[in-house]
Amino acid sequence: MTIQKTPQYIQNLFDTIASKYDFMNNIISLGLQKNIKSKAVKLLDIPPEAKILDACCGTGDIVSLIKLKFPNSEITGIDFSSQMIEIAKNKNPNINFVLGDITKTQFPSDNFNTITMAFGFRNIPDKEKTLNELHRILKTNGEFLHLDFGEKNIFNLIFDKFTPILAEIFCGNSAPYKYLINSKKEFPSPNELIKLFEAFGFKLKKRRDFVFGAISAQVFVKI
Repeated sequence: MTIQKTPQYIQNLFDTIASKYDFMNNIISLGLQKNIKSKAVKLLDIPPEAKILDACCGTGDIVSLIKLKFPNSEITGIDFSSQMIEIAKNKNPNINFVLGDITKTQFPSDNFNTITMAFGFRNIPDKEKTLNELHRILKTNGEFLHLDFGEKNIFNLIFDKFTPILAEIFCGNSAPYKYLINSKKEFPSPNELIKLFEAFGFKLKKRRDFVFGAISAQVFVKI
C-alpha cells in the first residue's frame, strides 16, 4: 500500500499532533521510548566540544539527551514542523533550533562532527536527497546515528493493533497514527537501510536493536 507522503502533508500532520506528541509517545511505547533513545545516544563517540545536529528533531527529546551526556557540545536541532520546534525550544531554551527542511539546509559542507535522526527518515519522501545532504554537512569520519522501527515482529504487530485505539482514546483522532502504522509497513528493514546508507557514502560502525528487534539503532561514519 502506498501512502500519501508529500512534504506539505507530513508537515501539517506533525503540526497537528505536536501538542500531544510526547504524551502519546510515552503511552504507545509503554514508557520505553526515553530509555531507548538514551541508550541509542550512548552509542555515539562524540569528541569534546563537538558540533552536533539532530535532524527531524521533533519536540527535542534527542537534543535533551545529547546535552545531558555531552554538555560541552554545540547542539542544533532542525525540523520543518513549526509546532514541534516551538515545543522543543520550550523544553531546551539553551539549544539552537532551526525551522527548515533537512533535504536542503543552509549549513556549510563538512560542518558537523555528529548527526542524529530518530524516527524521522521514514517520513521523508526524497530519501536520496536527504542522504546526500546529510553526507554533505557531516565531517569526514563523523558519525551519523539513525534510530527507528526495525524488524516487523510480533511486537510491531501488537503496536499496530493497539496504537489507533489508544490514539482515539487519548487524542480523539486516530488518523495521524494510522499514517504512522502504514509508514512503518513501507519502511525498509534495518539490513536494507544499512545497504542504502552505505550506497551514499556511509559505513556501518555499530548497530543495536531494542525490544527484540522492533526498534533498531545504527551508527555510521562518513567515508
